Amino acid sequence: MAMPPATGSTERSDATGVNYTSALSLLATLFFMWGFITVINGTLLPHLRSVFDLSYTQTTLIESVWFIAYFFASIPSAKLIERVGYQKSMVIGLGMMAVGALVMVPAARLPSYEVTLFALFVIASGITLLQVAANPYVAVVGKPETASSRLNLVQAFNSAGATLAPLFGGYLILGRTTSGTAAAGAAALTPAERLADAQSVVLPYVIVAVVLAILAVVIARFPLPAMGSSTQRAARAERKTQSLWKHRNLVFGIPAIFIYLIAEIGVGNLFINFVSQPEIGNLSHQQASNYLFLLWGGMMVGRLVGAFVMQKVDAAHVLAIASIGATIVMLVAAFTTGHVAMWALISVGLFHSIMFPTIFTLGIRGLGPLTEEGSGLLIMAIAGGALVIVQGWLADHYGLQNSFLLTAACELYVLFYAVWGSRPTAAVPDPVGR
Repeated sequence: MAMPPATGSTERSDATGVNYTSALSLLATLFFMWGFITVINGTLLPHLRSVFDLSYTQTTLIESVWFIAYFFASIPSAKLIERVGYQKSMVIGLGMMAVGALVMVPAARLPSYEVTLFALFVIASGITLLQVAANPYVAVVGKPETASSRLNLVQAFNSAGATLAPLFGGYLILGRTTSGTAAAGAAALTPAERLADAQSVVLPYVIVAVVLAILAVVIARFPLPAMGSSTQRAARAERKTQSLWKHRNLVFGIPAIFIYLIAEIGVGNLFINFVSQPEIGNLSHQQASNYLFLLWGGMMVGRLVGAFVMQKVDAAHVLAIASIGATIVMLVAAFTTGHVAMWALISVGLFHSIMFPTIFTLGIRGLGPLTEEGSGLLIMAIAGGALVIVQGWLADHYGLQNSFLLTAACELYVLFYAVWGSRPTAAVPDPVGR
């Protein structure tokens, strides 16, 4: 998938004349694929809930395992990148994702809840490796003041993948199953129907595995430029004189990523179940997946708009406005019913759109030679998505709609970060000519 060049010649090359347009275009394809695979879970979870007859807590545990991988795989990923380089690490990450996708085949044929968890953990570990490599690369290949704009632009392709995933999953998973096409409140599945429904994930994940393998070959053969020396890990002697914890924007940025992910993943994973309820949308799961398409489409549009706006407006100001908007629509979703609640939940995608890339670039601003290490910590914070199980527990005990009050609380922390926590301290001056 091609990515349009960012505005301004300084975004296309550095002071040495190295042109990054082709590299960023190829990286946009990686962002697309991990967005696509991550959001397939949005259609996979209601499917697995029916196949294995799971509670909301058990259902969100599946997604928790996915994001626990970010916690365990981030530091090993950083060490692997340090040892073999960014390009080989991306190839390895794509290979891991392909293997995990293929493990979904025996998981469906058994069928096995435990093997499904293992397969998703492997896929997520591969995505973690890609995240640790690609996000800082995109952030530092142009002018520092437009890093948020640049990363939002590439992240728009992540959202494009996320936008198409519900249609893909809705057609090939939910649309071919008894549970996916059943009306809201339909009777429980028979054992034979459960077994037949479980098989529906085989074809989609085989297709995903093949695409990932092809992309790995393309990445392996592509002349990807090296990152600048100004962002490499500081030498051990130099490292003793520096500390990540003197940088307020990083210290508060780590929990900002962690808490934001609870909000984003909770909305995405419980969306289909929420809008399917009789008092909200009264839809089948397949029909609801079409509206999930609009949620992620809003994120894609928001990132494209955000990339343009942040060329002119300070990124922290844009983040503050987005967090206020997200808080308002989540309160509407929690306290109203019918199409008002449904469209409020859909609209949160527009406000969520710029949050992750903007928090990330604000978090690494001014880190200088500590950028790589700080990036690894921010990617590790994506493990916050694992706490979506808390929202599952709230949904089981206090109602699915009330559980979205947790999301509203998360938005308020993002507002705090935008207003105060993102202000850099002990910033390292950017090298001349970068």
